Amino acid sequence: MTSPHPSLFGPYGRLGGLLALFALLTDQGHKYWMLNHYNIEQWGRVRVSSFLDLVLVWNEGISYGLFAQDGDLGRYVLIAVTCLVVIGLWVWLTRAHSRLVAVSLGLVIGGAVGNIIDRIYHGAVADFFYLHIGSFDWYVFNVADVWIVAGVIGLLYDSFFGCHGNAANED
Repeated sequence: MTSPHPSLFGPYGRLGGLLALFALLTDQGHKYWMLNHYNIEQWGRVRVSSFLDLVLVWNEGISYGLFAQDGDLGRYVLIAVTCLVVIGLWVWLTRAHSRLVAVSLGLVIGGAVGNIIDRIYHGAVADFFYLHIGSFDWYVFNVADVWIVAGVIGLLYDSFFGCHGNAANED
């Protein structure tokens, strides 16, 4: 039987929150290791395979370096906008009615917060993984970006294939 008083976190909020924490910790742990123990900056470009290199790129914009900011005002605007997006995603998470949506939102939230932390402490987001095939270059990304993309894929899957009941029949 469901409680007459809904939880502050919603039915799957704790699950999403734990996944957000997992995503945040794995992202920040990897960045800390790459910057402080592996010292990627000293190595330059490290070839891992024919299609993957490790590098250090400081991204001052958003995905693909769009809206790159070279001043403090732009950086603070990106931080503020990302914080507002995270708050909106958290509200959505508290209202999620499926595990897939909660997991997906948790991954996006954790990844976004990881990139916010970089922007606050380093002035830009640290990216390390460089994908390329032949002369085709992909972008450089980090663990947070992997979590964000995985979360977006989960949300897209849910929007196309999820079981969505008729709103008139829901309590």
